[in-house]
Amino acid sequence: MAVQFSKFFMWAGWWLGALLVGMSLATCGQAAQRPNVLLILADDMGWSDIGCYGGEIPTPNIDALAHSGLRFTQFYNTARCSPTRAALLTGLVQHQAGMGILGEDPNQTAPSDAAAGYTRFLNRNCVTLAEVLKTAGYHTYMAGKWHLGYHSPEKWPRQRGFDRYYGIIAGASSFFRPSGGRGLTLDNTPLDPPTDPDYYTTDAFAEHLIQFISEQDDDAPFFGYLAFNAPHWPLHARAEDVAKFVGKYTQGWDKLREQRWARELELGVVDKQWGLSQRDDGARAWEALNEEQQQQLDYRMAVYAGMVHRM
Repeated sequence: MAVQFSKFFMWAGWWLGALLVGMSLATCGQAAQRPNVLLILADDMGWSDIGCYGGEIPTPNIDALAHSGLRFTQFYNTARCSPTRAALLTGLVQHQAGMGILGEDPNQTAPSDAAAGYTRFLNRNCVTLAEVLKTAGYHTYMAGKWHLGYHSPEKWPRQRGFDRYYGIIAGASSFFRPSGGRGLTLDNTPLDPPTDPDYYTTDAFAEHLIQFISEQDDDAPFFGYLAFNAPHWPLHARAEDVAKFVGKYTQGWDKLREQRWARELELGVVDKQWGLSQRDDGARAWEALNEEQQQQLDYRMAVYAGMVHRM
């Protein structure tokens, strides 16, 4: 199956989406030509962590999408995981979809008298993008983090419009060995913890979505939703990725912010008249930390940067 993509890039605060739409100028006016759609989401990532928004972490593939597409400079989200995902997948205010608060987890469910906007799972008063696109003849695939309903399969991706699914139904897991209530699921089947010592969720999620698309045996269009759990906690990165960044953050967050702001101005994604915001009241000046604290925080940021770079 031949797949062509033009690039469309959007940013959503903590959330990153890259919507790749396969529609050439030659077919824009032809209703019969339906684009393939790929929606990629990053989890709890700062908007300036990536290169095309001024970040110092090497993100060449994301940058390539941005430079040949579109970068948003004004966007809104709900500041939390599940509500943002619900709004993104349904086009509704999150409360209308039952997701005014974080979704169900292994040890969390809504009380029986919860208001309609706080059921902690995607209700049936809404339809997902996958459910709508299926009516237009699309194949629908998902890999990654769901976090829109946990405690019964009717709340899972396969029952909300996706033909294939691989990932984590719950909100977070180990990146190296997802297990127990935060383990992996293939379609509707919970899986045993992976035994491959090289397993890493970021790689596995991407590989499974590619597999789903590759196994398609017709030319019908597809919708792919790749919902990474990176760089959400826990901070788990491959050793070789961490090694690339150790020592690069010893200059501290004050200088780093100034450097990012300068690059943002050069890129034109912020306005100089807005100025650089003050350091958060809860954060000390970098120089106020001792050497051991600085080294610990440098290493922590190196792990985080490794997660973003790998993704």
